[in-house]
Amino acid sequence: MFFVRGVSRLPFRGIPKLTIIPSRSSTTPRIDNTLACRRKYHVEGLMLAPVVFSGLFVALWTWKCFMMVIFQNKIIYMPGLPPNSRWEKIEDYASRCAGVQWREERVRAADGTDLALCVTDMDLGTGATSAQPDVAFYILYFQGNASSIPPRLPDLSSTLSMLKRRSLQWRDKNVRCTMVCLSYRGYWTSRGRPTEMGIRKDCAAALDWISQLHSNSYCGDDHESRPSAELVLWGQSIGAGVATNLAAETPMPANVHLDSLILETPFTSIRAMLEVLYPQKWLPYRYLWPFLRNHLDSWRNLGVISRKYNIGEYSPEVFILEAAKDELVPRELTQELYNRCVDVRLHVTRKAVAGAFHNDTMFRGEGRRAVSDFLLRRITSTRVPM
Repeated sequence: MFFVRGVSRLPFRGIPKLTIIPSRSSTTPRIDNTLACRRKYHVEGLMLAPVVFSGLFVALWTWKCFMMVIFQNKIIYMPGLPPNSRWEKIEDYASRCAGVQWREERVRAADGTDLALCVTDMDLGTGATSAQPDVAFYILYFQGNASSIPPRLPDLSSTLSMLKRRSLQWRDKNVRCTMVCLSYRGYWTSRGRPTEMGIRKDCAAALDWISQLHSNSYCGDDHESRPSAELVLWGQSIGAGVATNLAAETPMPANVHLDSLILETPFTSIRAMLEVLYPQKWLPYRYLWPFLRNHLDSWRNLGVISRKYNIGEYSPEVFILEAAKDELVPRELTQELYNRCVDVRLHVTRKAVAGAFHNDTMFRGEGRRAVSDFLLRRITSTRVPM
């Protein structure tokens, strides 16, 4: 039997015509080896890893931005730092206060929040033992965003002691100086949680407390002969924004006269500080300012203060105390505040404490002397009622 490849295995004998049956190999389409290799590399597979990691990166960025917006009060206000700040006591620092006696007072804000005040009284001048002062001078102090009031008392006491020593040169003037340090809600022994809106209520409560103290201290005197109540607002860091908020937005009581503002290591606004802390334009954090619930906009407040007080013959003076080596607030922001005061016609002076960082301007003698000199000048310029 004879067979031919590609032909059915039938004998030639008896077959009139060959029947050609295609082989299996001839019916199968031929596959180009080059095309088969190309199909092994898919674009989707190559892009999977970059897309996943980019999405994860964007998700983490978005999550952090969300957390910064939600917990901005926790970031700006830190009453729990250092960890023992809520349990500090005035007595722990009494030996370092240069003989200045401090006491704790309590006051309630408009929403019922219980607040703590640190208060001291000091008679200045050669007639310091007199029962009737010529001028009642009040200093309302606002702290920075961390720690509590008691650790600040030694430096504040040193400043007041300098002021008292220099007041001995006065001959015919007797001044009673009362310093009130406000502990914001959530700080030290004050109740509540700190927010800008809440702190505004705290400041208004402290201002009313000063007004009531002045009225009670001189309630038996004739109104015309009663000593004037001159008020200085002193704020450090975010406290400078708190001070300008109070001066711009809260009406002064009838028996209290705003004399001046001391802005210690101030900044223009929280929005400006966002740009300082995150200068890279490709980072999203600096663009979160529309979601801010805390502004502390001293730049805007200075304009409001000027319009508010320049209606009459008097406007408060502004004293800017800056740290020459401030590691948080750049010099440009301080310069902006100074220029703003000049533009809105507020009398302003400025002092840079050499070698000082953001939180230690009052730790240095130069800073304490600068504040003491400013207070002395403001007190001596106060008119004594006849």
